[in-house]
Amino acid sequence: MIDKVSGKVAYAVLGFGGFIGVGVKHLPIPWDRMKYAVALDAYEINLSVSDEELSRAPLFEGDEEFDWGHRDDVIGNLNFYRTPPY
Repeated sequence: MIDKVSGKVAYAVLGFGGFIGVGVKHLPIPWDRMKYAVALDAYEINLSVSDEELSRAPLFEGDEEFDWGHRDDVIGNLNFYRTPPY
């Protein structure tokens, strides 16, 4: 997601679980907690985020209505990671 005000990448929304789109969950991760892995040719969550932290992280059901662009809601969720706002 790109912040409309600053034009900077704010966070990534990772989708996981489910089958053919049913039961999928969305997890917002602050962009500074991601890194590009050349060997994978993909981004991955860096080691500063533990499995335990991810298990407690705020997530959203795939069919749940959520305005990903509403800055105040997103910043509140990202505060879970103790990361300064983008």
